Amino acid sequence: MRSALAGIARSSVAALAVLVLPSLFTPAHAADLTPIDTGSTAWVLVASALVLFMTLPGLALFYGGLVRARNLLSVLMHCFAITCIVSVLWAAFGYSLAFGHGNAWIGSLDDLFLAHLAKTLPNGLPEAAFALFQMTFAVITPALIIGAFVERVRFSFVALFSAGWLVVVYLPVTHWVWGGGWLAMRGTIDFAGGIVVHTTAGVSALVAAMLIGARDGFPHRLNPPHSPGMTMAGAGMLWVGWFGFNGGSALAANASAASAILATHFAASTAALTWMTIEWLRIGKPTSVGLVTGCVAGLATITPASGFVGPAGAMAIGAAGGAVCFFVTSLIKQRFRIDDSLDVFAVHGVGGMTGSLLVAVFALPLLGGVGYAAGMDLPRQLAAQAIGVVAVIIWSAVGTVVLVKLVGAICGIRVSAEEENDGLDLATHGERAYDHS
Repeated sequence: MRSALAGIARSSVAALAVLVLPSLFTPAHAADLTPIDTGSTAWVLVASALVLFMTLPGLALFYGGLVRARNLLSVLMHCFAITCIVSVLWAAFGYSLAFGHGNAWIGSLDDLFLAHLAKTLPNGLPEAAFALFQMTFAVITPALIIGAFVERVRFSFVALFSAGWLVVVYLPVTHWVWGGGWLAMRGTIDFAGGIVVHTTAGVSALVAAMLIGARDGFPHRLNPPHSPGMTMAGAGMLWVGWFGFNGGSALAANASAASAILATHFAASTAALTWMTIEWLRIGKPTSVGLVTGCVAGLATITPASGFVGPAGAMAIGAAGGAVCFFVTSLIKQRFRIDDSLDVFAVHGVGGMTGSLLVAVFALPLLGGVGYAAGMDLPRQLAAQAIGVVAVIIWSAVGTVVLVKLVGAICGIRVSAEEENDGLDLATHGERAYDHS
């Protein structure tokens, strides 16, 4: 009996090797005759560095300044660890599932471990550059979510949840919208991630915050940001990095990239001024945290529309994003009393959804936009955008519920009350950001 089982096992391993190993180690596809556009390639490589700069150090410092000093290192650790985890998973199978030739729902496993990236895309961009650029998007998206549950969760939960979320939520949605999946077939457009990045992260952040529960003392005791200056510095890095985020999504050094960067800058500026003005009128003082939060809200809102609208449309979208996100922030914390600690849903989620719908309006040539694809008009495009947003909201919410429950059962979710009070830097990592001696 044992010999029979051993024979079956050897046969199974041999069959697996025959199926998988050739795809990993055989030479890349036959020589590609498409000439490489060196200018576009250089721009996409720079844009990739800019998007990674958004996470490390931009997002890390933006979030880090908003928490208590005793939790700063934990936030930096979360961002850094997520970058490493997602990068490895992206190489192993993430890129293949997101952009491989599969079906309407998910890609294939033809490009495991990035085995066949010697091709040149039709626009002259090496596929390796495209895979690198898209990896940086996959890195920052789960990193955005951690802002919803900082200062109270286990590091093991963050690591396992982020890895699972990439597989369950991010990769399928990316394929639906950017990989030729069913939403792309319906005409849903998303230039740089209003749906793929910001809607998924924002909705998942809200659901996770509800399931995990609030920090001790919320909402009656709110700890102020320990370093607004650090948050402003991080926001400045996000703003600069966002030029790569949106401009790089043109995948070429061309007029579309230039237009997207202009739209990004005007929307961010308008949203920051809008948020600051509302805050000034309501509380009597303009704050640095309010100004930069409005800026990030504008950046998130313009992201899906940046390559499709003109400067005037970008400013209108930025103003809408600044105003809508401001009031949703207050609604979530004060009315619904959900401790989405760093306002991930209100800023990124609502911003991404708002921009994803408004692109249908401001893409009109009459309003300075680039127009619609063949067979589309304002009502059809708006319907396609709404279907995309609703579908991704549902998928992100359900996937997050399952993951929080599953990962929580495996390793637990929250630290102890004592560890939360002492801060995660020392309790979890045995280090602290500042020497107070």
